[in-house]
Amino acid sequence: MTFPPSLYRAGHQAFALLLLLALCLGVGFLGSLVTGPAVESWYPTLTLPSWRPPDAAFPIVWTTLYVLMAVSAWLVWRKRPFAEVRDALILFAVQLGANLAWSFLFFGLRSPLLGLLDILLLDLLLVAMIVVFWRHDRLAAAMNLPYLVWVLFATALNLWIVFEN
Repeated sequence: MTFPPSLYRAGHQAFALLLLLALCLGVGFLGSLVTGPAVESWYPTLTLPSWRPPDAAFPIVWTTLYVLMAVSAWLVWRKRPFAEVRDALILFAVQLGANLAWSFLFFGLRSPLLGLLDILLLDLLLVAMIVVFWRHDRLAAAMNLPYLVWVLFATALNLWIVFEN
């Protein structure tokens, strides 16, 4: 059975969106595998600032941000032929890798210093990604601004922890 081109495109786009959602939420899940145990055992032993958010805020915020990331990448992907957005999507994938690496460095290895080095790289990657996304789809770029703000806040928190511990 063959589908009319419009249905095929709609199905193809829906599949791409679901794949990106699975990828981003999967990164969050993988990070939680090392974060969860450390939040229970090691993290409370650190000297932490009074201005840190409550632990319950993190999964809510991160789930929202991962969904926004996935939708923004999907908007870029569907905007133009793949060859024209390849660099933007590669940058998206690299920042997602740096995002995941942070959990393993900070919580898995219990190294706030390595986490700080990674999150500083992530800050730069996010700014670059937003600039590149802006060239393809302004809504996609704007959807990553909350992510950038949250990561900059996390950078300040990580920096504070490095200097106080």
